[in-house]
This record gives sequence, C-alpha cells and structure tokens, in this order.
Amino acid sequence: MTDSHGGATISTHVAEAAGPAPVTTIRVLLFSDDSATRDAVRLGVGRRPARDVEVSSWLECATPAAVVAETEGGGFDVLILDGESSPIGGLGLAKQLKNEVFDCPPILVLTGRPQDAWLAAWSQADLAVPHPLDPIALARAVADLGRRTNPAA
Repeated sequence: MTDSHGGATISTHVAEAAGPAPVTTIRVLLFSDDSATRDAVRLGVGRRPARDVEVSSWLECATPAAVVAETEGGGFDVLILDGESSPIGGLGLAKQLKNEVFDCPPILVLTGRPQDAWLAAWSQADLAVPHPLDPIALARAVADLGRRTNPAA
C-alpha cells in the first residue's frame, strides 16, 4: 500500500487492552488433626492465593476416614494433607489416595521439616511445604496445583 506521495504507508495497530485475566476457581480439601494447623493453612492461603486463582470453598477434615470418603466422592481440585497428623499422617494418606482413588486431585503435603521432601516424593504428593508454614509458600503451592487441574477457560 502506498500513500498519496508514492511512499509506503505503515499501518499501526494499537493492541487493545486485554480484560482481566481469567480466574481459576478451586475447591480445597484440608486435612489435619490439629485445628490450629488448619487455621494457619486457611489464613496463609487466603481466598485468593494468586491473582488468577481463587478458592471458592474449603472442606476441613480431622480424620483420615473423612478424607478418603470425601475424595472418593469427588469435587475437589486440590487436597492439602498434614504430614504431622496422627495416628495416620498426610504422607501415608497421600500415598493411599494416589494409589486407590481414580483421577485423584493433586496433593500438597505439609511435612515436618524441609529434609522430609523425599518422604513427600515417596507418598506421590505433587508438592510439599514444610513446617513452620510459610504463607507465601503455601499460597504459591496451592495456586500452582489449582492451575494444573482447573485451567481457566
């Protein structure tokens, strides 16, 4: 294309400002036998662990039997299991769920210390965050797992 003077016309397109990024909403199951740990996790993750990930609901479980029943029922995008729970901890529970529940959601385990990452790998957990719980690490892990299972449309 040429202009009236015979020179080339340069067409410039202004990129339209994209609307807000789509938000992925997730449902989270949280297991710990310690209510203080459950509170710390919920507060650390918050309602919006990342700009593009929002927690629409939490289900708290204090017993392994409840976790198994709820997970088998489906409807969760992320499971958070406390590896320090007793008598059955989140690490053993994670391994059981990964081996027994078809299409098990991704699992974040809370380990006793950073050196326990190998136990998290053994348990087939997708990610691990050690105690003492760091809210930034928790939020980052939950957002990452939420994006994996429930990508925004």
